[in-house]
Amino acid sequence: MGQHVIDSSQWVERYGDMLYRFTLLRVKDAEQAEEIVQVTFLAALQSQDKFAGQSTEKTWLFGILKHKIMDHFRQIKKTKTFDLEPDDDRDPCESEFDGRGHWQALPIRWGINPQKASEDQELVRVLATCMDKLSDKFRRLFVLREIEGLKSEEICSELDITASNLWVMLHRTRNQLKKCVEVHLFEKNPNA
Repeated sequence: MGQHVIDSSQWVERYGDMLYRFTLLRVKDAEQAEEIVQVTFLAALQSQDKFAGQSTEKTWLFGILKHKIMDHFRQIKKTKTFDLEPDDDRDPCESEFDGRGHWQALPIRWGINPQKASEDQELVRVLATCMDKLSDKFRRLFVLREIEGLKSEEICSELDITASNLWVMLHRTRNQLKKCVEVHLFEKNPNA
């Protein structure tokens, strides 16, 4: 395992903004995101002699950052619970159905090509806005599952919740995001 020379003096300029945006999406707090990125740079400086060059410098830094983000969430876990709470038990969609279980108002037809949707800057902006409206618990679950791509078992272990709690909370999170996107994107722009 040979050592590779890396230029740590350029890290902030080259990668600082990317690392910060990546972190902010996950922790939703600018001050905490800045602190996590700083801790990441410090950890990278302290272990730069271990960089073996098996990945790019950027990939290596992002790997360290992901560990620091998980450390941050582990710290939060010590003070917060991720079990369902009484307020979480209320189905946000319950009022959308009549007594026979039929939609009171039909859902908006999305009909969007997912590939094109990912390139739609308005949709990306609206989704970010809607994610900001989620509770910290629901946002974190969504990020871990849908953005980080963690498996259910990993999330349950990390957050010390049952699989059934995870699925209920993910279902509610997705419903909240769907409704929010529909309101902010489709109702304002019916041709979307």
